[in-house]
Amino acid sequence: MIFIIAVFGMAVLVLGPQLWVRWVFFRYKTDLQDIPGTGAELARHLLRRFEIESVVVEETQPFGDHFDSSAPAVRLSPNNYHGRSLTAVAVAAHEVGHAIQWHRNEEVFQLRKKFIPLAMKLQRTGLLLLSLSPVVGIITRHPVGIAAPLIGGALVAVCGAATYLIVLPEEWDASFNKAMPVLTDGKYVNEAQLPAVKRVLRAAALTYAAGALASILQLWRWLPLLLRR
Repeated sequence: MIFIIAVFGMAVLVLGPQLWVRWVFFRYKTDLQDIPGTGAELARHLLRRFEIESVVVEETQPFGDHFDSSAPAVRLSPNNYHGRSLTAVAVAAHEVGHAIQWHRNEEVFQLRKKFIPLAMKLQRTGLLLLSLSPVVGIITRHPVGIAAPLIGGALVAVCGAATYLIVLPEEWDASFNKAMPVLTDGKYVNEAQLPAVKRVLRAAALTYAAGALASILQLWRWLPLLLRR
């Protein structure tokens, strides 16, 4: 019973933030008549306004909104690309915020360049170690043979997930130092809509953090083996 409660509590802690992010996006996804353009149209308008001519705006998969500096491109999920909702407007402005960081070569944007590849490498390495642990155990025929890769893999994977949290200042800057002033000063949303826009921008800023916590769930299938060591 205690184990079940612990697992449930961990699920709430790990999955809760990601569910909250998606709920906020869903809550404000309804198209509004007083919003004159789609998320894609706003993104293109803002890129022209800030004279960022080399960045294109593209449609991507659901929940895949991001700025790709290697393209370079602002990529919006279908609802935000075609939609005229507060979510579409806020998310488009957030991703353009990253494009502004990149265009200005701001120091805060270097966080993504430095640490996101590292986080992905650590997570892949950790999961590889976890996957190899049964094979190592069979070859060595010793408990240590399976325990070492399991424990090492779990630690590396958790470190990889935690590394995503380092980019939080960059995400926060894109939402509240870039997107929010643009939307308010340019009167792209009215005053009554500002609280909702702030919630969406907050959720956009915390997307990486929520995803990092959710990725820890990948370790759960290895938990019984870890507990038996």
